[in-house]
Amino acid sequence: MIKWILSAIILVGIIFSISHLWHSPDDISSINWEQAIQPGQLSKAHAFLENDCLSCHTPVTGVERDKCVACHANDTHVVARQPTVFHADIQECSTCHVEHRGENATISSMNHVALVDIGFSMLPNTNVPFDEGASTLAFLENVLRSNQLPDPLFVHPEVEQKEALLNCSQCHSNDDRHVGLFGNDCVQCHSTQSWSLPAFIHPSSQSRDCNQCHEAPPSHYMQHFKMISATVAGEPKAPVEACYACHQSTSWNDIKRAGWYKHH
Repeated sequence: MIKWILSAIILVGIIFSISHLWHSPDDISSINWEQAIQPGQLSKAHAFLENDCLSCHTPVTGVERDKCVACHANDTHVVARQPTVFHADIQECSTCHVEHRGENATISSMNHVALVDIGFSMLPNTNVPFDEGASTLAFLENVLRSNQLPDPLFVHPEVEQKEALLNCSQCHSNDDRHVGLFGNDCVQCHSTQSWSLPAFIHPSSQSRDCNQCHEAPPSHYMQHFKMISATVAGEPKAPVEACYACHQSTSWNDIKRAGWYKHH
């Protein structure tokens, strides 16, 4: 009798361990059985749950959102911040947050395509006639099928069609160094992998349209500009909008006729 009980416990343990790895019958051949039994060390933040698997996992089902919420519902530093407030409504966690990668590993790996899929799954039932959510989903799916975004000016070649459906400004308005001057369609220039633009070529240093992209600092609208900034650059009559009169395109602090000069 004891042997049967032990066997049953071991079997349940195996099923439970592979539940988050096995998504379909076709995946069975690719399962690393050793990893299924011992998937790896938890991160430092979750180390206290090392011997309490059921805090996160449900047998057969795997990791469930409700168990994440049970611990993180009151994390105001996440749900109250503009870039991460969407976590309050999200219905799936384990796509972007993966554990068992070691004590010092990060558990966050942003997946913008998965975010689109999660958004689709959160729309109302498509079987409900005249439902706004159903209409939205139908429109977006049609866009993806036709491989044609609605009136795009340009989409970064490394951005997937699904990613381009996201409203970047919803999460990244605080990261906008353009202060809204270029609108909200960030994927025209940026990829989802990095904000930097290694291929960016600055316009000619002779360009006189700097203020189309650059905004002068507050000090330029005070007496400080006439008394110090414009005087140092040898342009006492230059208007604030004439950035080209004093600045080089190499750096804001590379001042014409003065060289590298930092006075702010």
